[in-house]
Amino acid sequence: MQVIRLLLRVAFICNICFLFSSLILWLPNPPQGVLVSLMIVAGTVVALPVNFIVSGWMAILLGSGRFRASGIPVWLPAANFIFFVIELFTLILNKK
Repeated sequence: MQVIRLLLRVAFICNICFLFSSLILWLPNPPQGVLVSLMIVAGTVVALPVNFIVSGWMAILLGSGRFRASGIPVWLPAANFIFFVIELFTLILNKK
């Protein structure tokens, strides 16, 4: 269960990076630098696969009834799932 907790936290951090990278796209003069590049890569490349893995794992835990025994706070998988849906939505909309 320690691995799923770690992946949930990594997914949440990548989701925050996704928000910042989405906001950076709207800026007329976006900032440059290593930190901004790291946030863009984590938010656009890493967030979707990690969210897919975490959402699938959480669906298995919910289906088997072992979610309560895992000790994972409810808000974290819920927030990651909402971000996952938003990321899929933006992926579909940005595909031209």
